[in-house]
Amino acid sequence: MSETVAALEKALGGLKPDTALVLGSGLGDLVNEVPNPVRIPYGDLPNFLKSGVTGHAGQVVAGHLAGRPVVMLAGRAHYYEHANAAAMRPALEALAGIGVKKLILTNAAGSLEPGMGPGSVMLIADHINFSGSNPLFGEPTDRRFVGLTEAYDRGLCSAIEAAAVATGTPLHKGVYMWFSGPSFETPAEIRMARIVGANAVGMSTVPEVILARFFGMRVAACSVITNLAAGMTGSELSHQETKDMAPLGGARLAAILKRMFADGLD
Repeated sequence: MSETVAALEKALGGLKPDTALVLGSGLGDLVNEVPNPVRIPYGDLPNFLKSGVTGHAGQVVAGHLAGRPVVMLAGRAHYYEHANAAAMRPALEALAGIGVKKLILTNAAGSLEPGMGPGSVMLIADHINFSGSNPLFGEPTDRRFVGLTEAYDRGLCSAIEAAAVATGTPLHKGVYMWFSGPSFETPAEIRMARIVGANAVGMSTVPEVILARFFGMRVAACSVITNLAAGMTGSELSHQETKDMAPLGGARLAAILKRMFADGLD
């Protein structure tokens, strides 16, 4: 892993960001808000797993967002691509290795709430791991017993909420449930998810939260809602719908994130 950290540090030059963003579907355009960015294809970094999902660029983009140093992962590796819940471990370990202390994750998700439709943004307050997997499977040390009582950092979540208020952007708050994918959920699974307390469902993010906490990073996460979940509309779900709808909520979330960076992060 030291070679990955060394390669990333060399590419970043003297830039030393302490905050990182993982950009899910719909947030890719946020990299265009970084003037004179450093762009590093994942293929140029040892051990980085590439994403094969359309809509994920597969590059590290670094520079300044609203005047503050940041490193962005434009695209992620998914459990369903590699049959490995720890697919993002090399990337997150490298971020920790260059000094990143705060991680903000974004994703596209399906809503279980009729009042939280496509184009909405949801701050993740907590999660349910329904995948049956964990990115720390096989970790040999007692560090694998990561506490998740406060997986989502109160300070970062408060900063996101304050930025939403300041920009006049509606922001929902709820519980995200991780399904392994890549197939979408069934109506029965969605009814079950609602009963156990989920507000949105998706196929990413939770393993990254666990890994980030393992590496000692503070975490916040937001979902861009691209659809109402299976069985709620009578229509079949598709990845094309995700790609079509993600930019709507993505623009709202981008406005929140830019304001949060402008206001500063403790």
